[in-house]
Amino acid sequence: MIDFVAARRMMVDCQVRTADVTDPRLISAMLELPREQFFPEEKASLAYLDIDVPVSVGGQPVRRLLKPMVLAKLIQAAEITETCHVLDVGCATGYATALLAQLAASVVGLEEDASLARQAAATVSGAKAKNAKIVTGPLAAGWAGEAPYDVILLEGATEVMPAALMKQLKVGGRLACILGQGPGKATIYQRTETDISGRAIFDAAAPVLPGFVKPPEFVF
Repeated sequence: MIDFVAARRMMVDCQVRTADVTDPRLISAMLELPREQFFPEEKASLAYLDIDVPVSVGGQPVRRLLKPMVLAKLIQAAEITETCHVLDVGCATGYATALLAQLAASVVGLEEDASLARQAAATVSGAKAKNAKIVTGPLAAGWAGEAPYDVILLEGATEVMPAALMKQLKVGGRLACILGQGPGKATIYQRTETDISGRAIFDAAAPVLPGFVKPPEFVF
């Protein structure tokens, strides 16, 4: 039988801390939250591996949870405080939503796969994240009903500028995503009064989220 507590500590010590993740609140949250509970029972043994583990059952595209190191670095770069209102786009089974709930004032987890959304609602409730809620809708459209947000997190890659999501940021708000593939660049965008600025922070790879695929270009 797997010792999940030991596996969780090894994940934090060997994957997260070694990647220059130093935020004590984030480290504490990752040590406390049982990541294995956000996976189908038959895949729980994969929960602490340094890979993007698939969590969807059937259907296309296959949905995965971001590897712990990439998720932790994105969250740390987004500079989430206790007063932040956060949108978690592509929350899948709800792990990052529950994690963010320990760092922010309120979190909305958005998922368009109805089966995953039901799982997320159950797991987030089981994690006693009372300041988090799960909603269902197209990922690329965001969730305007709870906007504006201090932080928006994309749990996957995007090949296009997420324009609709940018409009749902507060002035001064940040959007954290992985831009491009093979590998792409983890990127932080920030909204100002008049513009959106972006900066690449580290190399990263992740599956492209539904709705964020670049349209095919016509060749003449």
